[in-house]
Amino acid sequence: MIYGKIWCVVKPSVGVPLFLGSVAVIALLVHASILTNTTWMKAYWEGKPVAKAAQVESSESRPLAALAAPAK
Repeated sequence: MIYGKIWCVVKPSVGVPLFLGSVAVIALLVHASILTNTTWMKAYWEGKPVAKAAQVESSESRPLAALAAPAK
């Protein structure tokens, strides 16, 4: 262990719960920010269908490079 000497300063009975508690608090903060700052999460929880990607309008099958090139 790289930081094995830390347990000479901090007792494991204090350091381990403190470390695990800080990890739990950080995880809760990240999840809370995702829930409050995204627009799609509420719709996802309400069971609304996912918006489908736009379909390619041409019926013929062309390589992607041909789609990007200007038509002649």
